[in-house]
Amino acid sequence: MTSRGFRPTHVVPPHGMPAWEGPDPARPTAPLDPLLPVELMERRGDWGYIRCANGWAAWVDGRVLVAVPGDPPAAGGPETTADPRPLLARAEQALADYRAAVEALASGALDGQEFETRTQGLRIGLVIDGESMWLYDPREERWMYGDGRRLSTYATDRTVTGVRETGHAPTRPAAPEGER
Repeated sequence: MTSRGFRPTHVVPPHGMPAWEGPDPARPTAPLDPLLPVELMERRGDWGYIRCANGWAAWVDGRVLVAVPGDPPAAGGPETTADPRPLLARAEQALADYRAAVEALASGALDGQEFETRTQGLRIGLVIDGESMWLYDPREERWMYGDGRRLSTYATDRTVTGVRETGHAPTRPAAPEGER
């Protein structure tokens, strides 16, 4: 069930992420699933307070959330594909394969290990908001934006090479209130 007014602003990174009850590393809660759509409600330093579609909320390291764009990228760039249908068909097939595995698990035809083996490597991500669509392409490890007519690359999971070092240690989540 989706909460009233839920509008994803981000997705969880591809490897999932830990979550906390408050902006305090001593209060962990259930980790978040990979590519889960979330709505960023508040920021406190590096902490981000997110809400999920079911209304569940938690604090996360807001620096690693993947933003869902408010405005679509400019169409016609070098990474534009004329037809979104092949990628949609692959996503539809992955969903059908996953659903069949769930049905087999529920009926007892598969055990947990067989389910894990059967679903290993299945990966899809899809956000549709009116005519706008963001679709994950697991073969190319990238998010694509579509307007119904064409797809264009929005973001990639591939490692970026040639990035300069910042010269300082990575930042960490903000210290809890009272420890500053």
